[in-house]
Formats: sequence, C-alpha cells, structure tokens
Amino acid sequence: MRAREGKSENASPGLFWLGGFKSDMKGTKAAALDQWAAENGRACVRFDYSGHGESGGEFTDGTISRWLAESVAVYLAFCKGPQVVIGSSMGGWLALLLAARLRELKASAPLAGMVLIAPAVDFTEELMWKRFPESTKRAITEKSVWVRPSDYAEGPYPITRGLIEDGRNHLLLGGLIETGCPVHILQGVKDPDVPWRHASELVARFARDDVVLTLIKDGDHRLSRPEDIERLIAAVKEF
Repeated sequence: MRAREGKSENASPGLFWLGGFKSDMKGTKAAALDQWAAENGRACVRFDYSGHGESGGEFTDGTISRWLAESVAVYLAFCKGPQVVIGSSMGGWLALLLAARLRELKASAPLAGMVLIAPAVDFTEELMWKRFPESTKRAITEKSVWVRPSDYAEGPYPITRGLIEDGRNHLLLGGLIETGCPVHILQGVKDPDVPWRHASELVARFARDDVVLTLIKDGDHRLSRPEDIERLIAAVKEF
C-alpha cells in the first residue's frame, strides 16, 4: 500500500485509487495520479487487493465481497477529510459499492467526487457469465474454475465459480444508484472489454447524482495514453 499525506495547508480533497481486475497500484494511471498529488500537495492512497500486486493471498480466493471489504477497511484507516475516489474497470464497480457502504458509516471521510474509468459494473454477470459459451459455463460450474486468456496480464488468469456467484450479491444495474457526490465517467468507444453502451446504461441508473459521461472516440480499455492521463487528471481537478 502507498499512502501519501497531503500538505496541511492544502484543503483540497485527497485521492483514493481503486484498481482493476488483476491490475496493481503501480500501473500507469495510478502512478500518474500519485505523481500529480505529490506535485500539488494532495493526499493519495493506493493499494493492491488481496491476490494482486504486492498483497498476499491467492487470486482464486478473491471475490467482490472480499475486495470490497478490503477497500472499505483501507479507506476508513487512511482517508481523512473529503476524498475523490478514482475507480478503474472493476475498481469502478467497487467505487460505487464503496459509496453505498460509506453512506451506512456516517463517521467516514466524505466523498467529494468520483471518477470512473471504463467502469466494469456488474462485470461478472453482464460482461462475463452472460457472454460465456455453454462449454465455459459448464467448466466453471463443474470444475469451479476456468482459465481465461488475457490481453493485459503476462498470462491467462482463472475465473472461479466463487467470483461469479458472489458477484450476484452486488449487482447494481437492476436498480437505481446514489453516491451522494458528483460523478465523472471516462469511457473509450473502442473498448473491447467494457463497451461504451455499458457506461451509457450505467449513467441512466443514477438517481440524483450529477453525472458527466465523456466518450473518448479512439480510446481503448486501458485509457493510459498521455492524452488519456491528461483527461483523467483534468477530471480529478474538477473536484
């Protein structure tokens, strides 16, 4: 985990980073945000979920419930004062779940805003299970795990039955969403993993929050190019 303290005279919100599925806190976007925070005297917290990066634990033991609990625990322990939560891919889903949990914990640091990058909300069901062929579903059901090729990791990664089944306890797209803060979504139109229409459907689920959706015409899933980083930091600076 990396927790950077902000300058005491700087009253601007701190940054809280939630990474994606099988990613880590040393990625391009997280590192760029940390550098910007350092240059501007802002607090910044980033960490690896269990089974990711520098954290211990087996990736195959991971579930949305577990990674959400870890996110809540780190937020409560290290975030002081208003925060901008930045969630990338799976981190976007966890960010929304975190907001709901924090609304129950009234003593927690308040949310000043939220920036979601290609938010993979409900991805275990909508972007995985519903798209899997029957042979893959059968392998997950009968063997409890299926190894999926990846364009982002060094090798394939396992999809477990536990991940799929637990994800169904946290689905958001079937109802209304309320974070209690402004939300800015950055979405690549050429994203092969989280289609831009998925982000558009997500926007329609917000009940009261002020939501801005920025579609990046030539953007992919990573959104890690220099121009994408500039957009990300500009979005964070809005808060």
